[in-house]
Amino acid sequence: MIIKTIGIVGSGQMGRGIAQSMAMVGYKVILSDISKEVLKTNVEKIVTSLTRQVKDGRISLNECEEALDNLKSATKLETVAGADLIIEAVTEDEAVKTLIFESLTPHLKEDTILTSNTSSISITRLASRTDRPEKFMGFHFMNPVPLMQLVELIRGIATNQDTYDSCLSVVEKLGKTAAQAEDFPGFIVNRVLMPMINEAIYTLFEGIGSIKSIDESMRLGANHPMGPLELADFIGLDTCLSIMTVLHDGLADTKYRPCPLLTKYVEAGWLGKKTGKGFYDYSKNPAEPSR
Repeated sequence: MIIKTIGIVGSGQMGRGIAQSMAMVGYKVILSDISKEVLKTNVEKIVTSLTRQVKDGRISLNECEEALDNLKSATKLETVAGADLIIEAVTEDEAVKTLIFESLTPHLKEDTILTSNTSSISITRLASRTDRPEKFMGFHFMNPVPLMQLVELIRGIATNQDTYDSCLSVVEKLGKTAAQAEDFPGFIVNRVLMPMINEAIYTLFEGIGSIKSIDESMRLGANHPMGPLELADFIGLDTCLSIMTVLHDGLADTKYRPCPLLTKYVEAGWLGKKTGKGFYDYSKNPAEPSR
């Protein structure tokens, strides 16, 4: 299937990053969100991002204008149903994702491909709530989407080869690299990354190191570009907790038990950079450890 139009459900950080990247390479994109105000704000963020790239000389003014011409927005979910490919990019909550797919299904074209940007939830289970499990797969982008080069492509148990090949062609057009992952909790990236972040939080919880010393140790001792606690703040502590819960529930192994301190931060509403406080306090410049 040749994909020309792409519908994206959810205009948050991931959704708008996917929309921007798709529009830049010539796809016609419909970005949707249930909130008119949130959608307007996030479209403005795309405009700001592209304008900054023009000023920095990374793209031309013509490329910026063409990308913005390719981008449309909508608050009605069924507006995206006519797209060739739909990418769900809402919060990491299976009930919310399922509701979206169930609501979309009656309005879809016969050959529309459905995908989810989930970072850990079962693709097979999500697909089973639609009328086309053979045309459903995981399409997991990394954050920030315009900069990160990897996309995980995850087949559900029923995903057919044509669906995989169509999604692979999109990844290639974006100039990114696809990693094929099997449909098990966390897939590849988060199966490896999240337990490391969780262990870093345990290291803090048990008093082995401070926030600063843990992050410095991994940056300078393991050559990581960002410390694990700083990275957790960037991802969102609620997302980290959700993924660890999926790993723990899905694999039934105590080594995936979410650290109690991670749970406590989420309960406090300290979700990281997006709320201004997580392991670091972002009201300070530069950000300082919050405890």
